[in-house]
Amino acid sequence: MRNGTRDAFTPALKPMQWEVLGSYLQPFGLTRAQKLIDQGSVDRTLYMVESGSLTVHLEDEKGRVRLAVVSAGSAVGEGAFFTGLPRNATVQAADACKIWSLTPLRFTELSNRNPAIALEIAMALGSLISRRLINKPKRVAVT
Repeated sequence: MRNGTRDAFTPALKPMQWEVLGSYLQPFGLTRAQKLIDQGSVDRTLYMVESGSLTVHLEDEKGRVRLAVVSAGSAVGEGAFFTGLPRNATVQAADACKIWSLTPLRFTELSNRNPAIALEIAMALGSLISRRLINKPKRVAVT
């Protein structure tokens, strides 16, 4: 899950810490055009993209507007993960993807048992959000 772009989700974890984190995540696949997030839904799950790419769309009365493409090595769902607000965009697979999900409940368990890993995840997500907010085309792609 390497990504050298400004949109990379880059927690500074050691290999052993990645293994611990992996035990709190749920892997699953998406097929091309399958929806991951529906705009307006209330769900706080964070999604990390291992392979493939996702498109982020804003849906209004005139149709869909593509906001961003999120590639392997990045994450989506970070806005709702922190705020608990409804999802502000729809996210779907641009091609086949492998995704890892982290629910708020599993993050709380991680925080209680492995606070250093949880803190690093939170800081890396904060960094990702900040980079997206200063990048005007991706500013509204915080999901």
